[in-house]
Amino acid sequence: MKITDIEAIYLRLPQVTTACDGTQDTLLVRVHTDAGLVGYGEVDSCPLVAKAVIEAPLSHQICCGLRDLLKGEDPLAIEALHKKMYEGTIYFGRRGAVRHAMAGVDVALWDLKGKALGQPVYKLLGGPFQKSFKAYASVLFEDTPRATGDLARKLVGEGFRAVKFGWGPMGKDEATDVALVREARKGLGEEADLMVDAGLVYDARTAIRRARQYADFNIFWLEEPLPPDDLDGYRRLSDAVDVRIAAGEQEADVADFERLMDVGGIDVVQPDPARCGISGMFAIGRAAARRNRVVANHTFKSGVSIAASLHVLAALPNAVRFEYCMADSPLRHDLTRQKFPLVDGYVSVPEEPGLGVEVDEAVIEKYRQ
Repeated sequence: MKITDIEAIYLRLPQVTTACDGTQDTLLVRVHTDAGLVGYGEVDSCPLVAKAVIEAPLSHQICCGLRDLLKGEDPLAIEALHKKMYEGTIYFGRRGAVRHAMAGVDVALWDLKGKALGQPVYKLLGGPFQKSFKAYASVLFEDTPRATGDLARKLVGEGFRAVKFGWGPMGKDEATDVALVREARKGLGEEADLMVDAGLVYDARTAIRRARQYADFNIFWLEEPLPPDDLDGYRRLSDAVDVRIAAGEQEADVADFERLMDVGGIDVVQPDPARCGISGMFAIGRAAARRNRVVANHTFKSGVSIAASLHVLAALPNAVRFEYCMADSPLRHDLTRQKFPLVDGYVSVPEEPGLGVEVDEAVIEKYRQ
């Protein structure tokens, strides 16, 4: 079996705003083979930049688009293809959108491998350790503390046992920050997990103060309070507070996650398969396990990324929670026919071969650019 083509399909809603919502557009990757099998992946990046990385023609030996690099190759040789992609893009790559594009191809290759071998991806990775995960509703803070509390009550009523609020008005002033978290806790009650995603808005000293204030509301973790490169700040924060510190969605490379743990001292790593690939996410989760840290996915895209995240989490011994994107977008809810229902607060990994998802071609054609 050989790769015959790689498509980078840009999907975009008619209206896109500045809201921190990755479901407004996406880059779907489709890897074709001469055996008729097709694998699907997804990229969480600037879609058109990643699309160019895939489609760029050969410039020279270490400057080539991913499609030209992989045509004619065996899609089951995933590790070897990673080496070829890395070395073939080293002139303009190594980090950022190039790694994100590689991640989308990687997810598609794992989907293909599972289909070719008739196995779900989690089994190919050596799992399962578990097959269902407590899902947290992932939403933005509302404009006011009261509205945030109302949304918390609504989500608990829908069956969620965990909710993460993030971004929105957080970081404007201390009183608002504390009121947002206080009302979120009131709305959830005492039993549900409450996660807080600060959205990169603090310096280390402020983050330490907020973490201590939020501890009064029994938060499960404080996520990304600092810029991703402030490793010294993360270390100061992690050493100063008892609250779990989570981070990593901005990263794509295993070494960067290792630095967040070893230098920054974070407790929870959050790899995204649409930025790290299934291979990268699995390696990151195992690196965290060796350090006695835990892993939770970052996923704010379509059912392709949801399925990829579930397969990797099922193959890891240290997976603790599953991010369940609540964005009201057809790219989130309709791109795959599988809807990943919440059952008693949990979501289960697909059992069908590959990722176990079927992509709706009508949705692709409707939003394709």
